[in-house]
Order: sequence, then C-alpha cells, then structure tokens
Amino acid sequence: MTAQLTVDDRRAARRGTAALIVAAVGVLLVAANLRPAVVAVAPLIGDIQHDTGFSGAVAGLLTTLPLMIFGLVAPGAPWLAARFGIERTVFAALLVLIGGILLRWVPAAAPLFAGTVLAAAAIGVCNVVLPGLVRRDFAGHAGLMTGLYSMTVSGGAAAAAAFTVPIDDAVGGDWRLTLAVWAVPVLIAAVVWTPQLSRLSTGRYVRPKPLWRNKIAWAITLLMGSQSFVFYTFAAWLPAYLADLGYSRTQAGAILAAGQLVAVFGSLITPIIAGRFSDQRAIGLLITSLSVAGLAGLLLTGGGTVFWCILFLSGPASTLGLCLLLMVRRSNSTEQTNQVSGMSQTVGYLLAAAGPFLLGAVYDLTGSWHLAFLVIALALASQAWGAAVAGRDVAMTD
Repeated sequence: MTAQLTVDDRRAARRGTAALIVAAVGVLLVAANLRPAVVAVAPLIGDIQHDTGFSGAVAGLLTTLPLMIFGLVAPGAPWLAARFGIERTVFAALLVLIGGILLRWVPAAAPLFAGTVLAAAAIGVCNVVLPGLVRRDFAGHAGLMTGLYSMTVSGGAAAAAAFTVPIDDAVGGDWRLTLAVWAVPVLIAAVVWTPQLSRLSTGRYVRPKPLWRNKIAWAITLLMGSQSFVFYTFAAWLPAYLADLGYSRTQAGAILAAGQLVAVFGSLITPIIAGRFSDQRAIGLLITSLSVAGLAGLLLTGGGTVFWCILFLSGPASTLGLCLLLMVRRSNSTEQTNQVSGMSQTVGYLLAAAGPFLLGAVYDLTGSWHLAFLVIALALASQAWGAAVAGRDVAMTD
C-alpha cells in the first residue's frame, strides 16, 4: 500500500510539474504579445500618414494613446482578476487584443483608433494581473520567472521593431495588413492559454486595504513610473537627437535596436540576481547608475555615441525587471501584488505618456538638447529614490 501511494504521489508530482511548465509557457507567450501591437506602429508611421493624410500630431496619437490607455485601465484590472479569476481575465484580454488588432485592418480612421484603444486596454489588463499570477504560481522561483517574463516582454518589443518592416515588404507595403499579422502570435498564445481555464479561482471581491498611503507601494510606483518615463521619452527623441549629430534614420534605428537587444538580457539577468537577496537597494542603484552614466557620456563626451546609448538603454529594461520582482517580493498576497501592480502602472504609464511631450516642449523653448535631457536626469533621480526605498527588505504592510 505504501509503495502504491508513493507511485501515486510521484505521478501527481509529475502532473503538477507538467501543469506548471504549461502555465509558464502560457505566461511567456502572453508576455511576448504585450508590446508588438503597439511597437509595430512606429516603423509604419510614415506610410500611415501618407495613406491617411494624418498630421504628425494625429499620427503621433497612435503611439502615445496606448500608454495613456495602459494607465487608465490599470486600476480596474485587479477587480477583474478577483471577480472572474486571473485565468479568465487573461484569456478574455487576449481575445480583445486579437479583435483590436484585426479592427485596424478596416480601411477607415475610426476603426484604426478604436482598434488601437481596444488592443491597448487588453494589454494594460495583462500588464497588471500577470505579476500576481507569477506570485501565486511561481513564488518559489520568483526571480527566474520574473526575469523570463520581463525578458520576453522586452523581446516581443524588439521582435516587432525588427520584423515589422520586412513583413510590410513581404505583403506589398500594405501597412494595415502588416499590423493585422501581429494577431497571429496572439492567437497562438490564446490557444496555449486555454488549459489554464480549468483552474479558476474566483469569488466575491473583497477590496484590499488601500496602498495610497503606503511608503513601500509608493516607492515601487515611483520606480516603475520613472523607468517608464525614462525609456519612452529617450526612445521617442533619440532619433531626432542623433539626426542632429549627423546620423541617418537607418543608423539611428540600428543604434536604438542594438540598445534594446542588450536590454533584453538585462531584463532577464537583473531579477534572477536580485531574487537571490532579501535587500535589492544596491542592485537598484547600480542599474540606475548605468543610465546616468550613459546619459552623461552621450551629452558630455562628444564621442562613443553607440556605446553610451546602449549603456543608457540597459538601465530601463533592467529596472522593469526589478520593479516586477519587487511587486512580488514586497507584497503579502496575490491580491496585494495585483493592487500594487495596478497602482504603479497607472502612474507609470501616464507619466510615460507625458514624457516625450515634456522633453519636446523644453527643447522647443531652449533649443538645447542638454537642457531638454535634464528632464530625463530628473526622472533618474526619482528612480534612484524609489530603488533606495523599495529595495529595503520590508513588506508593504510593515
């Protein structure tokens, strides 16, 4: 009887391990689809303007609107996860994402913007609830899983930046069809996610204790907001800055892509290393200093542009991985992880949406890139404070 129980236990363990692997693959496939629908627009913006007659400001909404939507839907995502279960919430979001991407295929301005809003809303919900799922299902491997998750998010963005133009060339320059192609990997993710629907954890929603007066939650929020501001602002204006230095558009794109490629590895390694320690302050300040050094070198040395850009871009991706890890490590429950995730991403993406406009306004007023990039320097200072406070080994309820 004892031997039979042992065999059964082993079979159960194998089934449990297999289910965990399927869940991990599902999470990573979803993560890979959290940026392409947004990032794929940027390389096609010129074609979109030419075909639709949009002004630069209107066309720019296609890239800034998603960031605002990310922030606006974030507060409601924890309620959806608690009410319907994380599994159902993610699956429904994937279906909405597919619908939003395909809606942009319709040849009219209204469906283009409506599809962008729907796709961004779906992504924004997944942004918030997936860290809670990582805490719930992978608590024993939080550093590794967070690293893989953040790397896959960054890798999805890099893939969209790299393959959108070749796809557009392959379909004869039909930018609407090119955007619609990115629904295919989302469909694959939805299919792989389907087994998760058999595991549903729903119930009456109980509002957690508010975190708006919690110092640790605010530190994580500031860390998340600062890194989002830094990355999206720098990425938006780097091509224009490099053009003033004499680089071509192709060269500027290659430099940005190289920085993003290196950043993918930073987003993987940082949570894995940080997860080995109870205190993450030193790591948070170290990765912030990478961007500080990159920005200083870019503006003050007059050379080594490629190196300084890559060094700078390694900071935000690494900080994103650290933010996600801290959401898991500093919270005391899945619900609290979702709560701080929603709080930090609400503030973070709304700040990110304002960043490119703010830097552009300073440049318009002063005509100086040095003064304009001080906007990013201030964000890096706030990021350092967030890392110093959130990195302490203190739970949010303490």
